[in-house]
Amino acid sequence: MTERHSISNGPDSPNVWGLHDSATGSIQYLCACPRTREAALIDIVQDFDPASARRSWENAGRIAAIVEREKLQVKWVLDTHPHADHLMASFHMSETTGAPTAIGEKVCDVARLWTDYYGRYFNPAPAFDRLLKEGDTLPLGDLEIGVWLTPGHTLASVTYLVGDAAFVHDTLMQPDMGTARADFPGGDVDVLWDSIQRILSLPGDTRLFIGHDYPGKIARNPNGRRALPTTRPATSIWRERHATTS
Repeated sequence: MTERHSISNGPDSPNVWGLHDSATGSIQYLCACPRTREAALIDIVQDFDPASARRSWENAGRIAAIVEREKLQVKWVLDTHPHADHLMASFHMSETTGAPTAIGEKVCDVARLWTDYYGRYFNPAPAFDRLLKEGDTLPLGDLEIGVWLTPGHTLASVTYLVGDAAFVHDTLMQPDMGTARADFPGGDVDVLWDSIQRILSLPGDTRLFIGHDYPGKIARNPNGRRALPTTRPATSIWRERHATTS
């Protein structure tokens, strides 16, 4: 796992650490108020070995090490959407930090949608302390976490806005990777387009913290490149607006 720090640009701008999980291509985040050091954890991955069917907490341990090293106080454990490619570590991180968990409220609609596939409805609401809707806000020291509903990749996807940082889950990736897939049940390419246009309406210097990076699997870069946190922890509105296919 590689770590990269995106430094605060001022009192209204958070410090952000991104950690890339090579097994899933997922990027996990710590977002912290620079003065109070109150922090939110976003999309933390639970390790899973398919060959042995064993779970472990290596990612969680590395996240916890950064929290301790930077003397952060975790106030929220957040997920941007239900993940198809990895198990969430939300409950574990909540247990170890004492911080409440939250996810978009439409996760319940996703669960109902999956009932047709598995023949049983599982209510995810009790697994989270907060189910967030469009326009909700969460305190984070001197900062505030805003919630935008940005579906398309999944029915329940949300973006978290914190100062000049936007945690955009899988809507947008690095310019050489394009955007999220929209073929999961409940996904919708037209809705994804609308969500992307909304995100691109943010100021040009907004830092976009994306949900995945897949070095070595890029069609326009067959020789691959280093994982995102090794090169830059985020893209930006400006870079996405000016992305080319060359």
